[in-house]
Amino acid sequence: MAVRIITDSTCDIIRKDQERMGIQVIPLTVNFSDASYADGVDITNEQFYKKLEGSKNLPTTSQITPQTFVDAFSKCLDEGDDVVGIFLSGDISGTYQAACMAKETIGSDKIHIVDSRNATLALALLVAEAVKFRDTGSSAIDIAELVNSLTPKVRLMAMMGTLKYLHKGGRLSLAQTVIGEALGVKPLASIIDGKVTAIGKARGIPAAFKAILQKVMDDLPDRRYGFTFAHSCSPDIMAKLIEYLKEPLQLTQWLTCNIGSIIGTHTGKGAIGFAYVAK
Repeated sequence: MAVRIITDSTCDIIRKDQERMGIQVIPLTVNFSDASYADGVDITNEQFYKKLEGSKNLPTTSQITPQTFVDAFSKCLDEGDDVVGIFLSGDISGTYQAACMAKETIGSDKIHIVDSRNATLALALLVAEAVKFRDTGSSAIDIAELVNSLTPKVRLMAMMGTLKYLHKGGRLSLAQTVIGEALGVKPLASIIDGKVTAIGKARGIPAAFKAILQKVMDDLPDRRYGFTFAHSCSPDIMAKLIEYLKEPLQLTQWLTCNIGSIIGTHTGKGAIGFAYVAK
C-alpha cells in the first residue's frame, strides 16, 4: 500500500518535477473562442501566451468535473493505495468542491481532500511538502493533517508584468491602464484567506522586488520548509528576483514553476512570484 498525492494543474509544477515527485496532476481547461485545451496537456505555455496576446477577449477556464475525480481516485483505490488530494483554493474555483463530491460518491475513508487555500507556486509548495512527508513514511491522514496545518502559514507575493489583463478582466479602466503602463506600474498581489488580494503597487521592477523583500522580512520564513519561485514566460525576471532574495534570505535551494494557462489567463506574461511558509 502506498500514498498517492494528486493535485490539479494550477500547481504549475513542471513535468520533470511532477515525475521526480511521483505525483498525479489533473488538468483544468482553458477555453478560447475557437477551441478548448487541457492545461499543460493540449497546449504548451509558450503556445498559450502567444494565443492570449492575440486574443481580443480573455479566455474562460473550466474546473475539473466530479466524474474525472471519481475515475482518478477509484483507480488509486483499486491499486490498493490511499489518496491525498491537494487542490486550488475553493474560493477561486469549484475544483476542490468537485473533489469532495467525488470522495462522497465513492464513500471511502482512504481518500483525504485538502483545500490548499492557495494557487500556483503556493499550491506547488504545499504539494512539495506533502511529498516530503510521504517519503518519510507518513500515512495519508497524517500528510493531510500536516498540509492542513501549513495552509494558513503559506505566504505568496507576486508581481504582475503588465496591467493589460487587469483591464481585459474589467478590473481597470483603459485610462488607468494607459497611465499605469506609461509610469511602469507593477501591481503586487497575494492570496489571503483563499482569495487573490491586491497588496500594493510599485513603480518598476526594482521597487517591486524591494516591496516583496520588505513583506518577507516583516513575516519571516520557517526554514524547516521549502521556497518556491514562479514566472509566466519571464524566466529572466524570475532569475533576477532569486538573485535579489538569495543573500538576505540565505536561500540555498528552491523549486521553480512555470505559471500555466489557468492562472496565466489573469496575469498575462511577465508575472513572477515567491512563496514560503511563515513562522
